[in-house]
Amino acid sequence: MNDFPWLSVLIALPLVGAVLLSVIPREREALVKQFAIGVSLVVAVLAGVMAAGFDAGGDRFQYTEKYWWIKEFGVHWAVGVDGVALVLILLSVILVPLVMLASWTEADRSGGVDVPAKRSVKTYFALLLALEAAMIGVFAATDVFLFYVFFEAMLIPVYFIIGYYGGAQRSYAAVKFLLYSLFGGLLMLVAVIWLYPLSSKPVSEGGLGRGTFMFDELAKMNIDPTTAKWLFLGFFVAFAIKAPMVPVHTWLPDAAQQSPPGALVLIVGVLDKVGTYGMLRFCLELFPGASKWATPVVLAFAVLSIIYGAILAIGQVDLKRLIAYTSVSHFGFIVLGIFAMTSQGQSGATLYMVNHGFSTGALFLVIGFMIVRRRSARISDYGGVQKVAPILAGTFLIAGLSGLSLPGLSTFVSEFLVIVGTFSRYKWAGALAVTGVVLAAIYILWMYQRTMGGPKVPAVEGMKDLNAREKWAVAPIIAIIVAMGFFPQPVLHLINPSVKETLVRVDRQDPRPDITGNVAENGARP
Repeated sequence: MNDFPWLSVLIALPLVGAVLLSVIPREREALVKQFAIGVSLVVAVLAGVMAAGFDAGGDRFQYTEKYWWIKEFGVHWAVGVDGVALVLILLSVILVPLVMLASWTEADRSGGVDVPAKRSVKTYFALLLALEAAMIGVFAATDVFLFYVFFEAMLIPVYFIIGYYGGAQRSYAAVKFLLYSLFGGLLMLVAVIWLYPLSSKPVSEGGLGRGTFMFDELAKMNIDPTTAKWLFLGFFVAFAIKAPMVPVHTWLPDAAQQSPPGALVLIVGVLDKVGTYGMLRFCLELFPGASKWATPVVLAFAVLSIIYGAILAIGQVDLKRLIAYTSVSHFGFIVLGIFAMTSQGQSGATLYMVNHGFSTGALFLVIGFMIVRRRSARISDYGGVQKVAPILAGTFLIAGLSGLSLPGLSTFVSEFLVIVGTFSRYKWAGALAVTGVVLAAIYILWMYQRTMGGPKVPAVEGMKDLNAREKWAVAPIIAIIVAMGFFPQPVLHLINPSVKETLVRVDRQDPRPDITGNVAENGARP
């Protein structure tokens, strides 16, 4: 199976599909939707076949491809996946067709949730396909320069989705998103370019003797500690903005409030994971000494994100902004697990990336269905919905309980691993992070009480329950949330070998003692 260019095909198919959509007449909206979802389903099936052939006990990076792209600068078209990248690609290809199905609404022409009045349905679905290609590429890239290209390429479809298909303040939200992302991207570009002359240095000076951007080769360099700290900051700030972490998180609530909910599933459910994925993959393995140097500060900001995001979520009056702030809190947990530098913490953080994508995706889809019916995202415009739309309310409850990490649902396992892994090394950070669990119960249950419980407000009288299409869109996510809550082992089986290899590399390149005195238990050494 490794002889077939799986990853190149997975990246190319959505792009080809987006181009072919241009030849379909604009007025044939049903055909546009059928074709787009058909392409996304083919991509999902191919990714599933690829995942079935992945050997978790084999080589770390599999399905690798490497071709010269810009030979003069040492840039390759190089792709491959380990367990971490594979599960994030699967998350992407599962969510895209479900988002398209959820966006398949007859409200398109009357200011609906995903495609406002007089907006091109064809362009919207083409942008979703282009975004899917960029998401697969960014997780598959094993050349650091190629990773940067995909990292920036994701901005283009997202900018147009927010700016053209968003709410009343869509232009402001789109520009703010773009400026924040470009600022971080420019810092990372400087760091990426800096790697080339460093790798060109002789081996005796810590280089490789040749200029390259290949991740595996760069990870072997012995970079001067001061230089490594600057490079680490260039990458980390870009990833912290994308994640998003406090205090560079403010673009997310505005983008969430103005984005169409379908696209928002991908922005928060997948795109933001690029930030935490980058921290785990590039910051830790390319700059292990600098990562350990920055760990106390990063953990402090992670805890701050957990508590600050949760408190602000409690005070929100807009459903989409509320879920956006919960995501700031959840990403704090993910960063906490990554920089705890333990196998439990990093496995939990990676699993959290996947589980958060599904739980938040389900919440945004259900909120989108509510907005289609009520034409409002304000919490005060709802009340007593469970009396008129019990299936919608039940789905909302399960997705919400997953967001607060209820035992038996998927996020509980990942959050538990993060807290245990953090507490074993940094008791102060683990203890403070637990307050986020308590605050999560407040903002989720209070949101449900205000929207679904209580007396019916006049505006929800006659609100329709989920139809067959909407059930098909959200049911697979709910099934995954429940299944992974009871049986997360298949995903952990893919994740754990890559996490252990990351910790081994960090320890090998920066062999300072583990602060607990129990290195082997924490997985920092083989």
